[in-house]
Amino acid sequence: MSAPQDTTQATRGRWFPLLPSTDVAPASDVVAAFAQGQELAVWRSEAGSPQVWENRCPHRSVRLTLGQVVDGRLSCAYHGWSYAADSAQCERIPAHPDRTPPANLCVKTFACAERGGIVWARLDSPEAPATEPPLHPLPEGWQALRTLSVRASATATRLALAQFGWQRDGGDVLWLGALDGQPAQALLLEAQPELTMLHLRCETHSDLRARHAAARQLRAQIEAVNGGKP
Repeated sequence: MSAPQDTTQATRGRWFPLLPSTDVAPASDVVAAFAQGQELAVWRSEAGSPQVWENRCPHRSVRLTLGQVVDGRLSCAYHGWSYAADSAQCERIPAHPDRTPPANLCVKTFACAERGGIVWARLDSPEAPATEPPLHPLPEGWQALRTLSVRASATATRLALAQFGWQRDGGDVLWLGALDGQPAQALLLEAQPELTMLHLRCETHSDLRARHAAARQLRAQIEAVNGGKP
């Protein structure tokens, strides 16, 4: 696991497009995600609201993505400690069912929101001044294609996308380009120092097999430009 990068003044308040909303089902398994090297556990409450937490149980530092959602709480796989949605406070310790867990026994959480079919998160404190994630809705008649993992830094990926004719739209996140000659979009996530995720979208009536093949080709091209770093 890569160490998370320091959150500097330049990245405070910045929203990261973690994954498509459809990847996080209610009352289901906990999904792993990364943003700038920070390992995250993503899941939904019973009410359906997304939860973005540090992927570490405060008890023994076991990854919470190994656990499961039980009765609306995230339960660690190691000793079954359960944490409430939204507050992330421990509410149950199976070895001591009659004891009330300390109020300060909580998982570290991150501000998150669901917008435009994407679960977004900030890496700064949830108590930081409230902001809204960018709105990049699916254009009418479009659909999510796939999430592409690229073995290259976000900087190298941006440079390669520009080289291949893609253009950023109002920032570093949304990129407009083409797959197999047809219009496409990519939401760019800085996952780890040498891993970038591209959430790709295309027109619904497109030949999806051709779009998937073009996406794989795009990944190979970006990684080739990056020198094939692992």
